[in-house]
Amino acid sequence: MRRRYAERMASDSGRSAAGAAQRSSSFRVAARLGYVVLGVVHVVIGSIAITVAQGAGGGADADQGGAMSQLARLPFGVVLLWIIALGLFALAIWQVTEAFLERDPDAKTKWAHRAKYVGTAIAYVSIGATALVYAMGGRSDSSESAQTLSSRLLAAPGGVLVLVLLGLVVIGVGIAFVYRGALRRFEEYLDLPGGVARTGILALGVVGYVAKGVAIGVVGVLFVVASLTHDPERAGGLDGALRSLAELPFGTLVLWIVGGGLIVYGLFCVARARYARL
Repeated sequence: MRRRYAERMASDSGRSAAGAAQRSSSFRVAARLGYVVLGVVHVVIGSIAITVAQGAGGGADADQGGAMSQLARLPFGVVLLWIIALGLFALAIWQVTEAFLERDPDAKTKWAHRAKYVGTAIAYVSIGATALVYAMGGRSDSSESAQTLSSRLLAAPGGVLVLVLLGLVVIGVGIAFVYRGALRRFEEYLDLPGGVARTGILALGVVGYVAKGVAIGVVGVLFVVASLTHDPERAGGLDGALRSLAELPFGTLVLWIVGGGLIVYGLFCVARARYARL
């Protein structure tokens, strides 16, 4: 009885803190800034992907690390990276507060929403942490990290199965993005204006979500391929996924489309900063 009471008190305290955070106007501004910087990162990644499609990618990685490296070279780039990190951390915290405040009467739906919020928060923290590493003069290679993870899993008992499951989860995330985009499920989280502006923002969302879903899905496929071939080098993160698209028949065209779609997703994120329901 005492344990249930303590758990209830802790839950109520968490909801109270989450509610207080969401009522803070400065916190709302920081969270909206998070969407803006998220958009900037995706625009840069998409631009790198297009240079790869042109065969001029050079040593730039078409992933969040490559984007941060490009941004760090700009005037006041370090300041921009700090802003990106802080904005994404604020956006991650907002997602966590959403998880605390989720009150859907259906238990399965409630926990599914909570899992989505927490998963999204983790993704934002990951990108923000990468920005922070570059702001402090370090570097990060997602392809190398993915290969290292794959190598360790393949060397562990049952690691092949774990890597397959990881790949399937990532593929599922990619499918979820395509699903949200194709059916415009993202619209329920926005307060959109009417007329041409609404149509334009919805178009950005559909194209952007589908393109990002394709990119994420390819990353998952590479994890599965790495597990089945026992070759960790095949798991190359987002950069490896995009470069693998270029090797397919009509791959250059596909990579152009995906790169352009990631840029569109970035523009959608910027628009979302204005119209997101916060």
